[in-house]
Amino acid sequence: MNVTDVRVRRITQDGKMRAVVSVTFDGEFVVHDIKVIEGDNGLFIAMPSKKSTDGTYRDVAHPINKEMRQVLQDRILESYQQALLEMPPQTEGQETAE
Repeated sequence: MNVTDVRVRRITQDGKMRAVVSVTFDGEFVVHDIKVIEGDNGLFIAMPSKKSTDGTYRDVAHPINKEMRQVLQDRILESYQQALLEMPPQTEGQETAE
């Protein structure tokens, strides 16, 4: 399975979430709402999730192995960095949508 497209849909500086991303696989399957998060050790991705009846959150889609997670994270963070370079200058606290 190959990542064929990464779209950075929204970039924000509020809180720890930096962006929301959609990823297309093999030009045939898309996963929306992957988040780019600023953590203590740098940027990482969080897969789309939903709240369970017990109050915990569970991923609704995720890579099965660490190799695929790394490929996915690398492609998403690369696309995020590129989107930052292409953004027009913003005033502080302003959010953009792509």
